[in-house]
Amino acid sequence: MAVNSLLYLNQSVPPYGVSLNSFTDFSTAFPLKCQEGVKISLDCAQACFLSYDRLVVSLKGGELYVLTLFNDGMRSVRNFYFDRAAASVLTTCMTLCEDGYLFLGSRLGNSLLLYYTEKTAEEEEPSKKEEKSDGDMSDPPAKKKRMDAIDDWIASDVALIDPDELEVYGSQTMAAKQITSYTFEVCDSLINIAPCGKVCMGEPAFLSEEFTQTMDPDLELVSTSGYGKNGALCVLQRSIRPQVVTTFELPGCVDMWTVMGPPGGKKQEEKKESPEQGTEEKTAESVLLTNTHSYLILSRTDSSMILQTGQEINELDHSGFSTQSPTVFAGNLGGDGRNYVLQVCPMGVRLLDGTRQLQHIPLDVGSPIVTGSLADPHVLIRSRDGLVIHLTLRGDPASAGCRLAVLRPQLTAVKSKILSICVYKDMSGLFTTQYEEPEEPPKQEKSSVPAKEVVEPYTNGTLDDEDELLYGESEDDPLGQEASQISIKDALPNRANVFEVKEIKPTYWVFVARENGVLEIYSLPDYKLCFLVKNFPMGQKVLVDSVQVTASSAMKSGDKDKAHESMPVVHEILVVGLGLQQSRPLLLARVDEELLIYEAFPFHETQREGHLKLRFKKLNHDIILRTRKFRSQRPESDEDKLMTNQQWLRPFGDISGYSGVFLCGSRPYWLFMTSRGELRYHPMFIDGPIHCFAPFHNVNCPKGFLHFNKQGELRISTLPTHLTYDSPWPVRKVPLRCTPHFVNYHVDSKTFCVVTSQPDPCTQIVRFTGEEKEYELLERDSRYIFPVMDKFSLQLVSPVSWDTIPNTKVDLDDWEHLTCIKNVMLSSEGTSSGMKGYLALGTNYCYGEDVTSRGRIIILDIIDVVPEPGQPLTKNKIKIVYSKEQKGPVTALTQVVGFLLSAIGQKMYIWQLKDNELVGVAFIDTQIYIHSMVTVKNLILVGDVFKSVSLLRYQEASRTLSLVSRDVRPMEVYAVEFFIDNSQMSFLVTDSEQNLLLYMYQPESRESCGGQRLLRRGDFHIGSAITSMFRIKCRLGDLPKKCMQ
Repeated sequence: MAVNSLLYLNQSVPPYGVSLNSFTDFSTAFPLKCQEGVKISLDCAQACFLSYDRLVVSLKGGELYVLTLFNDGMRSVRNFYFDRAAASVLTTCMTLCEDGYLFLGSRLGNSLLLYYTEKTAEEEEPSKKEEKSDGDMSDPPAKKKRMDAIDDWIASDVALIDPDELEVYGSQTMAAKQITSYTFEVCDSLINIAPCGKVCMGEPAFLSEEFTQTMDPDLELVSTSGYGKNGALCVLQRSIRPQVVTTFELPGCVDMWTVMGPPGGKKQEEKKESPEQGTEEKTAESVLLTNTHSYLILSRTDSSMILQTGQEINELDHSGFSTQSPTVFAGNLGGDGRNYVLQVCPMGVRLLDGTRQLQHIPLDVGSPIVTGSLADPHVLIRSRDGLVIHLTLRGDPASAGCRLAVLRPQLTAVKSKILSICVYKDMSGLFTTQYEEPEEPPKQEKSSVPAKEVVEPYTNGTLDDEDELLYGESEDDPLGQEASQISIKDALPNRANVFEVKEIKPTYWVFVARENGVLEIYSLPDYKLCFLVKNFPMGQKVLVDSVQVTASSAMKSGDKDKAHESMPVVHEILVVGLGLQQSRPLLLARVDEELLIYEAFPFHETQREGHLKLRFKKLNHDIILRTRKFRSQRPESDEDKLMTNQQWLRPFGDISGYSGVFLCGSRPYWLFMTSRGELRYHPMFIDGPIHCFAPFHNVNCPKGFLHFNKQGELRISTLPTHLTYDSPWPVRKVPLRCTPHFVNYHVDSKTFCVVTSQPDPCTQIVRFTGEEKEYELLERDSRYIFPVMDKFSLQLVSPVSWDTIPNTKVDLDDWEHLTCIKNVMLSSEGTSSGMKGYLALGTNYCYGEDVTSRGRIIILDIIDVVPEPGQPLTKNKIKIVYSKEQKGPVTALTQVVGFLLSAIGQKMYIWQLKDNELVGVAFIDTQIYIHSMVTVKNLILVGDVFKSVSLLRYQEASRTLSLVSRDVRPMEVYAVEFFIDNSQMSFLVTDSEQNLLLYMYQPESRESCGGQRLLRRGDFHIGSAITSMFRIKCRLGDLPKKCMQ
């Protein structure tokens, strides 16, 4: 595959090549045939074989072509056929995953997984059918055209062929090869926000009213991404911002749970909801109301509050729930749809059917019950002294209902206090004590397989002569004796059985964390020890089954106490199955102020009988639970201690379609297990510390959640669904279908200014005669591919819907490129502050290397007008304040003390805006090409494309612009920014070698030569090119009030 041609080369037959455009007429002497109906270029194209004679080609513009190769029986290609199948992403790489699936990898857009199928003959266009039926019955049109080329080496008439040759080549007429068309369907995509060109901060359009008065401003990042039709804006958030439905002030609540009620009340609620709607709407509503939460249990320090949740939230005064004591745990039991409610109090357990109490079990075990764990039908509760009680829901023949059976398990003879327990229902099949039995090969079907389906064993006789020359002779059977006998149907698995999920019988297991650092796993209900881990709180990379319990039990009591004192404390453990059908068991542990996350994987090399055939590997994360400790902070209160001892790890099954674990505490996090099996974690710092959390599925809040913040406010919220959480940061991608170059946030109008470009064919050349321009039209043949030229424009985008605002598009001239855009505050007599915000643009006319470059300075003002009827976005208009051509290219713009600073050519000018005209104030000669400038007060930091950075100062009294200091070493600068640390100021610079460098101005230092040189005080290798930087205030919400004052 060449850029402008396609060639087939074989040593034994003459070559064959086709021309794809007219560039081959004067670029090569190779005899090429013109490929009719095709005018393409294979520059930056990617190709992959679908079969031995068909391959898919992705062009640099994203077009997908299926190329069919026609041979003539002599292993020689005699024709090519291009079929445009689809338009896809700009492909960087391409591979065939398996039969029917094609992966397109892209660095400029989202990577795609395509499913391709062949079109049947009836689905093809009639014109193609007629084309196939033309001419000779045995020869397609391509062969008819090639007859002249093969006359010199074989006769075209069969009667003239020598009989010996006829025996070699055959006497039958060759059947016409059918041209197959393909259809491509998108199965999945991988989101890609690269390459990020420019980034800016902006205010979110939708922010709940409860979060508008926070101390730290909530911002989002908007970056440019992609190229061409893959161009997009990426809206990034560091923290999850929930959509608050409503807020209640309920001070004193320390924990909460949501439970489902009996199914009877739910059906009545469904009938009340939609009595007059159609059948389809009723079905949708009934699906929506399935498994809704009927009761909200709130626990206080000395009592409990029971709320009934439906259309309204009401408190239940008379019910079977216990309200005179706090609740330590609650949940649902009964997987048969009964939804029994379990309430665990410090001195007893209650089983309820709705609000009717079925059973009350008083428990006096010497200390109050502090926590519980549930895996239907098993419940484990733990007292403060470490005593464990096992409750099991069993059928009661006398009352035709269910009752709780109480059992006090004997958890081995280790005399160490139990700190945390968790009962787990395994649906993955990984928790097994049985050895894995190897699957036997399908030998029974060997005799019933027809002879045509059996693969012939590889022998030296069946190898091709060319293969022998390339790979040599082989005495051994490369596939083995058994593999050579297996049929094709057995060797290739049936696609219907590839994703077949095996039916797994659920098993139950108990995880126990002890004070001596041992983690134990017991099987239910026999409580047999199946797995033991020593020094679990130390955070080992792999948790291995340690069966030598004798050494630890033989230690003296004094040695044990010393070892326990240095061991971190396990506050809580949670084992939860996430992913598809809960096939990914995760072990989460809160150890002191750290979070440990482990994932189970099979390990069948364990030789001990009756022990689990698995291990746990540690997953890396950057979740920080540790809070800052300040000397001025008050001592820890009883409420803080209670929050430390309660459960922080809250699993959820379906919140806006996601499953995972919510981590409460001073730094709350969401842990999502996405559909692709990737564990994602996102913080939610916007509401401060969160004491407790519960999923909440209700008519007014479907698939939502509840949480209490530090101020005692109960928020009913939902997760925003317009964001993608299957990424390191929550992201939303807004397609533009063109190349974005700059994005800038305008604070006054709360809109984004986006600079984009569209490729247009360039059919003319500009020639200058003095100051006049002449356009010379290029006349080329029909197969000539014209070069493309970028046509730049500026458009306002609303962050409300991320749609372009009508009538706000500013088109630049042909051949004009926009080089910079900046928000500037310029002096104005019409405002009370004396300053007015404008949008400054710098451009450059790119006519060619023979023409001196010039540019324009454009100053825009975004004004508010009366919106048009039915178009609320039209309340903003763009007014051009100033637009004039300069003597050189305008490469950078910024502001300094109310003046406009511009880099034009090799000079920097300071302008004053007066009566919509720019008046020169000062100038200075600079280096080669200034492309970035930032200012603080009257100090200016500039970055040159090759001559590193320079520090300038503008003196308003004398109106002079002077050089203060510079870096004398050459460096290709990408971006510059000030780095301010209280009273010290430094300069951050990024370069082409993917480094981040820190410079300081220190005239007292001897190395600075009296302040003439900037001193490098630090450098970091980032590993990627940094093109944009900005400053932002640090978070103040975590600081105490005394520190802030």
